[in-house]
Amino acid sequence: MTKLELEQFSTALKTISERVTQLKDSITTEEATKTSLIMPFFQILGYDVFNPLEFSPEFIADVGIKKGEKVDYAILKDKEPLILIEAKSVAEKLHKHDSQLFRYFGTTSAKIGILTNGDEYRFYTDLDEPNKMDRSPFFSFFVTELKDGQTTEIFKFHKENFDLVDISKAASDLKYLGYIKEFLTTQLNDPSEEFVKFIIAKIYDGVKRKEVIDKFTPVVKRGFKQFIAEQVNSKLTAALNSSVTSTANEEEEDKKSEFDETKIVTTEEEIEAFATTKLILKDTIDLNRIFYRDNRSYFNIIIDDNIRKWILRLYINHSRKYIILNDDAKTEIEIFAVTDIFNYKEQITPITEKFL
Repeated sequence: MTKLELEQFSTALKTISERVTQLKDSITTEEATKTSLIMPFFQILGYDVFNPLEFSPEFIADVGIKKGEKVDYAILKDKEPLILIEAKSVAEKLHKHDSQLFRYFGTTSAKIGILTNGDEYRFYTDLDEPNKMDRSPFFSFFVTELKDGQTTEIFKFHKENFDLVDISKAASDLKYLGYIKEFLTTQLNDPSEEFVKFIIAKIYDGVKRKEVIDKFTPVVKRGFKQFIAEQVNSKLTAALNSSVTSTANEEEEDKKSEFDETKIVTTEEEIEAFATTKLILKDTIDLNRIFYRDNRSYFNIIIDDNIRKWILRLYINHSRKYIILNDDAKTEIEIFAVTDIFNYKEQITPITEKFL
């Protein structure tokens, strides 16, 4: 895998993401999902979706005494199934549909099962018990909400890269990495008593009574978020070869006290958007004048901690991401990652200059 190949694949995957975002609200059936969303996805993975010797629709996977049971697609090699694919309508959630794939899995030689609705993809194998599909996926993602690192993992399933031995070895790491990230996300937003105890055991010598744990819980929460913000800012700064010193973490701590933390959670993506905007404006304004205000509807980036001097607003939900610029037209721009904000420096700079 070369860097160029990965970049080309990333571009193709972004096109699929845009396609799913554009079409999914107008698709209501499973068949339309297959032809409009799922087959194009496997095409960019290098498979000939119109060749039944490679990408077989309605693949027969007899289950026990039931004959003629069919899985939606099977990816074949030498006439043997490598991957089974069970498809659902993009309008459906996947959490109730893994039982069908579970039944099919043990009746074929396939070692990978994929459950998808064209937006969400769940990858399964048999880590827990040989020839029996695990109940939880080892890898999952939303095409419309791809995160850092996921493109590289998806690229491993490209026809030219696919190596069952390597994927099987990596599956366990991916599965438990997902569990770790899920656990850390939970602790980031709502630290458990056990987690707070673990942290303060390293930094506090006194008796860990209930009142001490309660006192440290918001401190641990802020410290956790501050650490993530520092890592994000450091990564962006290094990538741009910039000498900017970010004050996002200090500003975050100052601002948190103004809001009810049980209702508003400032996410890593929002902090990344804040850092990105500051990097854009490093030659335009003293960065200490740039602040943010978070609320449940959108994330505001402002000048002089004055809500009337807002530069842009970031909106993130499950279906799309977009920003609104504080120009005369209140221009709305759809983005696919918060770093896309870099592409609009020419629009953001004059908005900032009018507040100087």
